[in-house]
Amino acid sequence: MPDFKKRPVILRLFALLAFVVAGGLPAGGQTLKAVKERGTLSCGVSQGLLGFSSTNDKNIWTGFDVDMCRAVAAAIFGDPAKVTFMPLDAEARFTALQSSKIDLLSRNSTWTMSRESSLGLMFAGVAYYDGQGFLLRREAGIDTALQLGGKTVCTQTGTTSQLNLSDYFRAKDDMSLKVLALGTAEESRRAYDDRKCDVMTSDVSQLYAERLKLTAPDSHVILPEVISKEPLGPAVRQGDDQWFNLVKWTLYALINAEELGVKSATTDDAVKSQSPDIRRLVGTEGEFGQQLGLANDWAARAVRAVGNYGEIYERNVGTQSRLSIPRGLNALWTQGGIQYAPPVR
Repeated sequence: MPDFKKRPVILRLFALLAFVVAGGLPAGGQTLKAVKERGTLSCGVSQGLLGFSSTNDKNIWTGFDVDMCRAVAAAIFGDPAKVTFMPLDAEARFTALQSSKIDLLSRNSTWTMSRESSLGLMFAGVAYYDGQGFLLRREAGIDTALQLGGKTVCTQTGTTSQLNLSDYFRAKDDMSLKVLALGTAEESRRAYDDRKCDVMTSDVSQLYAERLKLTAPDSHVILPEVISKEPLGPAVRQGDDQWFNLVKWTLYALINAEELGVKSATTDDAVKSQSPDIRRLVGTEGEFGQQLGLANDWAARAVRAVGNYGEIYERNVGTQSRLSIPRGLNALWTQGGIQYAPPVR
């Protein structure tokens, strides 16, 4: 920060004003203030993607992305139920965030440069490392994407999948491309199930979910090739540093909790721990919650409500779910994956 002390008063005022306009002072935390006054977090999710965000037979929202919303709500209010979920299609999701219809977007959305540089958004970290793949009928006898030349591929408009598909085939001189681009994931799945296309392409995690909705799920396979990087994570509006940090560090707290062995059922024991890392995480040492505008036990609240990152993963998309997606890249860095969170200190 510039040294104003040696300047005349009027010059100091002009200099301070210029400094604020230039972004030298942190944002005022208007999003957190609005959320607290409203008494609920408004969170944008998908219109129904099994394992990530969908409603069950009791009309209760469940899923990986849903739990990220609930973790933020628990960190703020101490109550994971204080969330209002807004289902959004791919075309409307970013507009809803830009126009403040939602406070947070947690909807299997890929972090890209253009989405930050041109849409005024910021991604608060990578919650799920994914990549684009291909699903097709087992009877086709195809076991590699290199055999897809001449096939008709169903994809969804308004997503990175359509661009990735074009890039992949353009790089293969001897492969032609026939694309059937549809407005929603459901339309894409139905067209594939009705044999209007030979192949369906999307993020691999979504293909696992969509396969379960097909007429005969076991008759379809997902090819081994992954043709893109799809880092999925929660997004917020630019211009509110406090809110960005709150969402980012809630995600990191869940990852750190898994690494430190702190689970939903053991948060009370963790409060009694003598480990400095655990004490900082659960709020018995330091003032880290206050730095975010929250109570110091914010992270313990989040973990108690939804579990640590590993618990969230396995319950929604991993071994305890119908999807049974291997952890892969989403395993902790200490277990062969690349999930890694900066320390709370």
